[in-house]
This record gives sequence, C-alpha cells and structure tokens, in this order.
Amino acid sequence: MSDKDAPDEKPAKKKGKLGKIVVMAVGVLVLLGGGVGAGLYASSSGLIGGGGKDGGHEEKKDLPKLVPKSEETKASSEGGEGGGEGGDHGGGENEGGGAASTGEGGKPTPEGEGGDRYASSYYAMEKEFTSNLADSVHFIQVGIAISTSYDHKVLDNLKTHEIAVRSAILLALGETTEDQVFTADGKKQLSLRVKKAINDTLVQKEGFGGIGNVYFTQFVVQ
Repeated sequence: MSDKDAPDEKPAKKKGKLGKIVVMAVGVLVLLGGGVGAGLYASSSGLIGGGGKDGGHEEKKDLPKLVPKSEETKASSEGGEGGGEGGDHGGGENEGGGAASTGEGGKPTPEGEGGDRYASSYYAMEKEFTSNLADSVHFIQVGIAISTSYDHKVLDNLKTHEIAVRSAILLALGETTEDQVFTADGKKQLSLRVKKAINDTLVQKEGFGGIGNVYFTQFVVQ
C-alpha cells in the first residue's frame, strides 16, 4: 500500500462515527416524541391530572341549581312538589325574572321592596322529634319543616338520607338548654342550629346542603 492511499482511511472513520451520532440522535428524538405522545394520551384519557369524565371538576356538573321565581308558576301548574312563598298573585313578573309581590288590594309592591328572587320548595318531615333538654328534667317535642330555593335534588337528597338527618337533628335538640326554649330568640337560635345540622349532614353525604330555612310546625316543652 502506498503512502498516498493511507489518508483516505481517516475520512471513512469520521463518516462512520458521524453516522452513529445521527442514528443515536434520531433514536433519542423518537423516544422523546413517544414519551410526549404517551403523556398527552394519558392526560386526555384521564389517567393523569384528573382530566377524565370522572375526575377534576366534572363531578360538580350535577349539583342542585337555584330555581328562579319565573319557573315557580310553571312547576305549580304541572303538579310539581312544593309551592313557593309568594307565588303568582296576578302581579306579573319583574325585571329580575321573579313574580312581582303584591301589597294590599292585590297591587304590586314597588320593585325591590318585597318578594324573593328565587322560588321556595317546602318539605315537612313526617314524624315529630322528641329529645331531653340539656341539664334539665324537661323534654322538647317539635315538628320540623324545611325550605329550599334549589331544585328537586336537595329534597331528594334529604329524603334519601333522612335517617342520618333525623339523628343530626336529635343531637342538635339535645344540646338545647331550658332557657332557650322559652324565648323567641332562643327558638330562632335553635332553628339555625337545626338547619346547620341538616346541611352538614347533606354536605357529608352528597357534597351539597341547600337547606335555606327550618320551621317549627309544632313546639311543645314538658
């Protein structure tokens, strides 16, 4: 072999090394591309990041919704459960979409002076509640009804978990003192405690309360 032919071997080796580098670079890009693609697929399919139908905030789509008073008359005419306060008295609808409240003689009251913006549905619990008073020989017996401005889901949840709700109400009644049941303010505070007990139970069971007011349909202390 002559000396002139020897230098030709070095470029061949450089080309071989360059080819290996190119192949390795392409392999790295393929792996990276596959990893990104797999990540995007997993994210879109809900495997990561809670992006699926059952993850993230999708569960909140079926929460109860407030019912405007404009829909109250329609629900009543269709035989829906629970009429709202201050239903349709022939006063028409105000700009807020609710039925205008009426004053004396059936005339509408000035806008903003009366009436609720949302409809109210009522539910009276069938059995009375009887409980001993705290640190007392007396006991209390009450009938309870609730109201909500949300759709039927709230009442459905209340009926589904009525046993748990009744237990929570009895615990609230058991914390009532003798002094509280003989005053109007004490009874108001008791209704607020009962409302909180009901809402806390519904939140624990269904993730949503929705009870607006608690009313006493019977109140006896013995």
